[in-house]
Amino acid sequence: MNMMKKLSMDQLCEVIDLFRPCMDDYLYIFDITKDYFYISSNAMDRFALPANCFYDVTTNFKQFVYGEDYDPLMEDLQQIASGHKLEHNLVYRWLNPDGKPVWINCRGQLITREDTPCYLIGCINEIGRIQKADNVSGLLMSSSNLIKLLDTDSDWLPEGYLLRIGIDDFKEVNEHLGIEYGDMLLGKVASAIQACLSDDQMVFRIVSDEFLVTDLTGGTIEDGISLYKRIRQKIDELIADNHYEAVFTISGGILSTQDITELKYSSVMKLSEFALSLAKRRGKNMCCVYNAEDYQSFRKRLDLTRSLRRAINNNFDGFEMYYQPIFEPKSNHLHGAEALMRFKDEELGMVSPVEFIPILEETGLIIPVGHWALHQSLSACKKFQDMVPDFHMNINLSYVQVQKCDISHEILSAVIEHGLRPTDVVIELTESGSLESNPRLSKFWEKLTHRGVHLALDDFGTGYSNFHYLYDLKPDIIKIDRSFTSKALQNEYEYNLLSLMSDMVRSMQLQICVEGIETQEELTRIQQISPTYIQGYFYGRPCPYGEFVQKYIQQAV
Repeated sequence: MNMMKKLSMDQLCEVIDLFRPCMDDYLYIFDITKDYFYISSNAMDRFALPANCFYDVTTNFKQFVYGEDYDPLMEDLQQIASGHKLEHNLVYRWLNPDGKPVWINCRGQLITREDTPCYLIGCINEIGRIQKADNVSGLLMSSSNLIKLLDTDSDWLPEGYLLRIGIDDFKEVNEHLGIEYGDMLLGKVASAIQACLSDDQMVFRIVSDEFLVTDLTGGTIEDGISLYKRIRQKIDELIADNHYEAVFTISGGILSTQDITELKYSSVMKLSEFALSLAKRRGKNMCCVYNAEDYQSFRKRLDLTRSLRRAINNNFDGFEMYYQPIFEPKSNHLHGAEALMRFKDEELGMVSPVEFIPILEETGLIIPVGHWALHQSLSACKKFQDMVPDFHMNINLSYVQVQKCDISHEILSAVIEHGLRPTDVVIELTESGSLESNPRLSKFWEKLTHRGVHLALDDFGTGYSNFHYLYDLKPDIIKIDRSFTSKALQNEYEYNLLSLMSDMVRSMQLQICVEGIETQEELTRIQQISPTYIQGYFYGRPCPYGEFVQKYIQQAV
């Protein structure tokens, strides 16, 4: 430090230039008396600096210091300039040439002459920069090396493939055996992968428990599958050599370089992650090959998810309730309707419930949408009753709604709010198998039944619909699924089975609603088993509120 005091400003700048090629960080010197700043010239490529040397530090720093960080920085430099602080050590943000903030750690030491602050000399390093090697796996090739490989000026890769490998359920290893053990295991997995590679293949640890193998020497998809199998066998040997302390599997996703249309690190990560995720969704311990059509379907699903979120946040814009009539066949009297949700997107157009309902359930968005649909349906029911007093409304309920919110309280409160009787409402559920074994669902079922709300088992004759559920759950209505109805209309054995089931259900004092009746011939045939209600295209398709009033309510008055 004493030697530094003897050097002039020009000599100190020469020292910075001397060390610049030898380091990735940026050396700097701030001449406090002359208000002059000098930094390693390579900083010009990384930050929005006006130059690598300039006067008037206070003004020029405003050009590249992130707005919120400017005042704290100036305050700290003022403490240095006044001699109240001898060291500078501040974490804040500079702007890159694109105007985006980059976190840095700026450290410096004050140099004085005759007790007067003279220079602040130090080093700036990026604290968010990706490391060049991975100390956990022991791989020299880390994600930063892969970024350099992919983010080039070239718009193509040599023919070959990428194999993304992920350890299945690695979180459980860390939870049961500890993070240190997990880190040790990652190192051994990396070594096992390397042992299976040729000299021209490279492996990178990209995130957490995932690795990426690159083969840019003309390897085919079949070669990638063979490599995955060799690595999996090597992992099995590793597990045995480790005395089965941790038993795990690996999944793989293969991406041909010919399928990489955009040669960027982020793009390659998306495509390879999709292939790996597909393998994990299909059961793990397997390998899947990237397919462009599957990926486009996946992207479409993501787009639809975003559209649904946007619609919900925009006061459910795009959602609409449709109503399908339910008739009593003996009297041809309009009994009520089933409320059915519809969704229309400006770009995607009308979206099938088969597409958007599962997304709502998987994301939990069915909770707010279900609340909206409940109130829309009950409000419509009250209006219908003003013209048809004994009108009933069937409302579909998702298993997710029952599991994740107090839906029974919500239903009963909504019935009162809209001036209806509980007996005017029928709640339809399809998850009868889960209802029997889940205490929360059973409690929900009992609470609504006790208050007078009618309950229907939908899609009876498919899935979990065993007869003993009728005794255990005691629903009010059984809805026969269209697929069961179609078989009964085409096959005598199936028809006799439906007839026997109908007799048994009626003996239990339950009502039957047959779905899917489309023609007069079908109606005549089904009427022989004496169903309580009929629902199907013969009576009418689902339609919006106004159309339903015109076609059915006004005709029933």
